[in-house]
Amino acid sequence: MTYTPSTKPNTRIDVADILRGIAIAGIILIHFIEHMNFYVFPEPKNEFWATINTAVWDSTFFLLAGKMYAIFAMLFGLSFYIQHDNQAQKGIDFRPRFVWRMILLMLFGLFDLLFYNGDILFLYAVCGLLIIPLIRASNKVIWLFIILMLLQPVELVYLIMGLIDPATPVMDLGSSSYYGALIWSQSEGNILDVAVAGLKYGLPANFLWAVENGRMTQTVLFFLIGIILGRTRLFYDEGNNVQTWKKIFIGSIAAFAILLPLYLYLPKATDIRCVSNSLNVALNMWKNISMMFFIVSGITLLYYRTSAKTWLLKIAPYGKMSLTNYLGQSIIGAIIFYNWGFGLFRVCGHTASFALGICCIIVQFIFCTWWMKHHKRGPFEQLWCTATWFGKK
Repeated sequence: MTYTPSTKPNTRIDVADILRGIAIAGIILIHFIEHMNFYVFPEPKNEFWATINTAVWDSTFFLLAGKMYAIFAMLFGLSFYIQHDNQAQKGIDFRPRFVWRMILLMLFGLFDLLFYNGDILFLYAVCGLLIIPLIRASNKVIWLFIILMLLQPVELVYLIMGLIDPATPVMDLGSSSYYGALIWSQSEGNILDVAVAGLKYGLPANFLWAVENGRMTQTVLFFLIGIILGRTRLFYDEGNNVQTWKKIFIGSIAAFAILLPLYLYLPKATDIRCVSNSLNVALNMWKNISMMFFIVSGITLLYYRTSAKTWLLKIAPYGKMSLTNYLGQSIIGAIIFYNWGFGLFRVCGHTASFALGICCIIVQFIFCTWWMKHHKRGPFEQLWCTATWFGKK
């Protein structure tokens, strides 16, 4: 198939930067109440704080977990499409350059692992390499792969295996043992211990967990959705796009209303662990996708059709520096919670950790607003861009 690039310019999409900013802020809040993938918490002082902490934990995960990363991943796919199409319009094949760009992202991921063992950048880079063969495929082919990923093929296989043989065990590739090996470095170790453990145990732990919990196929799915959104130019205020977003908004509410009770009750309707686990992973993903599109369509409609646009644009600098902010939260969070820093995992419950996450976001927001007034890109974004195009005349 001969690839035909778009004939329209791919201008900067402000609403995508806004969504990216919202996504990275949500990711930071989740990471902070998790104590940066540590999951060790002090006992609440009394029943009141136990209740508050539980409410903060449950509401944060209900509203943000699985949705913010989905938005972030979707926008990654959108960016890949825009970069590829911009170069294709000039007669340049961006794919070799994108391979190099993903290698650079792996290096950023390895740097992140020196501080935070829950890094997602390395996984994004691997999944980015996996979708390169599809960037020039037809929309029909991409939709075919989207449907395949939506079916959660690994979970589907285990579901069928469990129905055939109820004794089939839940998939366990050993991620828990790797995560267990990380605990000492976080609770007792120094910064060197954390760095070594992150590279030695954190990297395999993340990959194995991603496969065990469907995150690998989900990430590829969201990348492909981003490519489709780029091809259809749905984030631009043109044609019937606003009407399409209204339909998506309504559809996402209806889908969520159906999927939430299914997610809450269907996995519990069977005693077959393998079947229950597969249903839980698949239904949770579908529920999160419906919430993701609710958030994306809602913000997009607010941006294009209400006076909220002025306020939403204030988030754009934060979103433009998402890589810097992601790496920054890893360093800040590690300093706050791990033993080699302030070791606040010993005293901060979910509520206090959430408040610290808000403080981190505010500090980053102020810094990004100032930085983007004087620079075209954030520090790590500029480094990534410069290195990506190294050697280009």
